[in-house]
Amino acid sequence: MPRIQITRSISIDEDELLESATRASGAGGQHVNTTDSAVILRFDVAGSPSLPEAVKTRLSVLAGARMTGEGVLILRSEGSRSQFENRREVRQRLCDLIAQATIVPKKRKPTKPTKASQVRRVEGKTKRASVKAGRGKWRE
Repeated sequence: MPRIQITRSISIDEDELLESATRASGAGGQHVNTTDSAVILRFDVAGSPSLPEAVKTRLSVLAGARMTGEGVLILRSEGSRSQFENRREVRQRLCDLIAQATIVPKKRKPTKPTKASQVRRVEGKTKRASVKAGRGKWRE
């Protein structure tokens, strides 16, 4: 069984991918109305034994609307007139998406503003207030 290498530790089996060809949308000549050049790729993220749970969770967030309620990722490619090129492009997009999901985001460490920045902020507010105070009506 051929496997698609995503990272050094993660690879998915080609049997997990379900590809189908359909007609591409948009304008075209007579030939485009008879050829199935667009490729739709379905990948069952929820049922995949190849992906760790943490990667599945991040992948579902990254996929957004491309993920169905059952956990199936659907990608479509119709950029090229060649079905082979569209198949290659949609597989590359899947690999890139999974590779992006393997990156663990860094935890944000909350920081406090420095004393100098607090002083600059207050001085700026005071200066601005004096400018605005000078815009009032003249009083004698």
